[in-house]
Amino acid sequence: MLLQNKVAVITGGTGVLGSALTKAIAAEGAKVAILGRSLEKGEKLAAEIKATGGTALALSVDVCDKATIEAAHKTINEKLGLVDILLNGAGGNHPDGVTKDEFYDNTTPKDDDFQDFFKLGLGGVEHVYNLNYMGTFIPTQVFAKDMVGRKECSVLNISSVSAGLPLTKVPAYSAAKAAISNFTHWLAVYFAKEGIRVNALVPGFFLTEQNRTLLTNEDGSLTSRGEKILSQTPMGHFGEPEDLVSTVLWLCNPASKFVTGITVPVDGGFTAFNGV
Repeated sequence: MLLQNKVAVITGGTGVLGSALTKAIAAEGAKVAILGRSLEKGEKLAAEIKATGGTALALSVDVCDKATIEAAHKTINEKLGLVDILLNGAGGNHPDGVTKDEFYDNTTPKDDDFQDFFKLGLGGVEHVYNLNYMGTFIPTQVFAKDMVGRKECSVLNISSVSAGLPLTKVPAYSAAKAAISNFTHWLAVYFAKEGIRVNALVPGFFLTEQNRTLLTNEDGSLTSRGEKILSQTPMGHFGEPEDLVSTVLWLCNPASKFVTGITVPVDGGFTAFNGV
C-alpha cells in the first residue's frame, strides 16, 4: 500500500487513461477525489473503487474555472482531508486547432473549407491552450496550498511526446503540452525548498476516445496516420493504460523522494527513435 491514507486529486479522472490511473492510485490505499465534467461518469468510477474497499469522491468541475476548483477543494478537505497528491490529467484537443495538411502546399487547389494554418479557428486554439495549460495551472494553484509545510507531497502533470518535437497537424496541442513541460520544470524549482515534488508523465500513443477515429478505421485497421505513428514507435504497438501505472505510482510515492523536475516518457521508444 504505497499511498496509504494519502489524499489524491485526479483531474480528468474518468477518461480511458485517467480512470486506469485513478483505480491504481486508489488500490494503493489513497483516498481519491475524481474531478471531471461528467458527474455521472465520476460517480460510476467512484462506486467501482468503493466496491473494492477503496475511498473515492466524485465532483463535477471545469478545470479552467477557478471558482469550481476552489469549491471542489473545500469539499475535498471536508470529506477526505488535506491534499497530498495532485495528478493533472485533464487535457485534449479541438478540431479547430488541427490542420488538414502536414505540409503547406499552395500549388494544389483546395476546397474553401480546407483547414490549413491560416484557417485555424482562434476559438479552438484558445480552447486547447486553456484546457491543457490553464487546466493544469489553476488546479495546481488551488490544491498545492495544502502541500506547503507538509511532507511527501507531489504534483504530477501530463505532458506529451509532441512537447519536444511537435507532431504535424496539431500546433495548438503541441504548443500547450510544451508549456506543460516548461511549467513542470518551473514548479519543481519553485517548490523545491518546500519539498513538494513536481514531475510530468510523457505518454506515447494510447488509443483513447479522443484519438481512436484518427488512428484506426471502423474495422480496427490502422489509418495512414496510425501506420505512420507505429512506424516511428520501435516497440511497434500502442500502449495500454496499465503501462502508465508503475511510473505514476513511482513518481507519487516516497520512493522517488529525490526526484523532481523530470519528464518521463512512457512511449515504446518513440522519443528515442530518429526514424533511421
